[in-house]
Amino acid sequence: MEVETVNNVMCQFTDREGTALGAPLYLPQNAGPQQLQQIVNKLLNNEEKLPYSFYISDQELLVPLETYLQKNKGHTEAVLSVAFSPDGRHLASGSGDTTVRLWDLNTQTPMFTCTGHKNWVLCIAWSPDGKHLVSGSKAGELQCWDPHSGKPSGNPLVGHKKWITGISWEPVHLNAPCRRFVSASKDGDARIWDVSLRKCVICLTGHTLAITCVKWGGDGVIYTGSQDCTIKVWETSQGKLIRELKGHGHWVNSLALSTEYVLRTGAFDHTGKTYSSPEEMKKVALERYNKMKGNGPERLVSGSDDFTMFLWEPAVSKHPKTRLTGHQQLVNHVYFSPDGQWVASASFDRSVKLWNGVTGKFVAAFRGHVGPVYQISWSADSRLLLSGSKDSTLKVWDIRTLKLKQDLPGHADEVYAVDWSPDGEKVASGGKDRMLKLWLG
Repeated sequence: MEVETVNNVMCQFTDREGTALGAPLYLPQNAGPQQLQQIVNKLLNNEEKLPYSFYISDQELLVPLETYLQKNKGHTEAVLSVAFSPDGRHLASGSGDTTVRLWDLNTQTPMFTCTGHKNWVLCIAWSPDGKHLVSGSKAGELQCWDPHSGKPSGNPLVGHKKWITGISWEPVHLNAPCRRFVSASKDGDARIWDVSLRKCVICLTGHTLAITCVKWGGDGVIYTGSQDCTIKVWETSQGKLIRELKGHGHWVNSLALSTEYVLRTGAFDHTGKTYSSPEEMKKVALERYNKMKGNGPERLVSGSDDFTMFLWEPAVSKHPKTRLTGHQQLVNHVYFSPDGQWVASASFDRSVKLWNGVTGKFVAAFRGHVGPVYQISWSADSRLLLSGSKDSTLKVWDIRTLKLKQDLPGHADEVYAVDWSPDGEKVASGGKDRMLKLWLG
């Protein structure tokens, strides 16, 4: 999605009802309404040249496409976060330019630029029913957006005293429609918010240093990882501390759940099925969650500045199941594969490592990056792994051959954020070069 440098732009013509007229096609950026009329008449095999009006996001196009694109250009500062919606149809990005952008994946153009934050947008998270998008900033405020209009849903949510380090939604199989999410902050607190009430309903206090990561588990508990070397487990009706997971010798940087993929996608199984009610969505999401979990407990993996990782079964024991060692520098990001069979870890030692997600046994090291690896993401079928690095490249690794499958060059600087769409067809990345890139599978 090179909004800044391409001479052609990919477009999808649709009628007023949204029905596609032919396949998406590349048009020159200098094409205006006149040229577009000729193209549409040709597409529809109209012998009589009929006049048409063209609209982008309900705005009539009266100028060449490039004028529109200049006005709706990409981010003007580093892209710090990217996230596909649970149904895989939309993409959101957060940037150092204080905006959140929502992108149309058919035309690869920005649908909405969401303004309102006063500082860098550090993290974004879609609700698993796809109805809300929440962003958190360096100023410590959160904003909920309506993805269909790009408008804020109410005023910013304030309460945190330092920047937001993570956002996680309550799973839709526990509550539908989605209302609650949890935010973690450098101020050492996690807060549960209700988007309907537009306020913080519970504050989780107890960590002695910054909280770096947060996950809302499928069994209804919240996990927070902190610079105080502990992981705390909280119940969510009153915010009571259930247990502490100790063992790391330095900051906890990243947490991942074995059920993460189904928690993220809720009822969406990418067959295009839609749901008539929140109850139906909740039922389907619960079936998917139970099937994914199988007979075993939900597993948690933590990555730390102490170069190690721990595999936990927090519902069973407060002691780690096993310790995963081998990285030579801090572990920046950990992620379970969608099927829960693998764990991948990204480290400042420039490697990505693969582990058995059930036993924690080491499987392979993927080497090829020449800088620290910041983030990783899995394909929906758990067969491919994507990594983004300070070295400006993205790499795709094949889990079956344990080899590099593809290099995705194109960024001019550090790649901060990567995401693989839940339908498995698209990859997005953002970085220091202000570019948001989209690769189609």
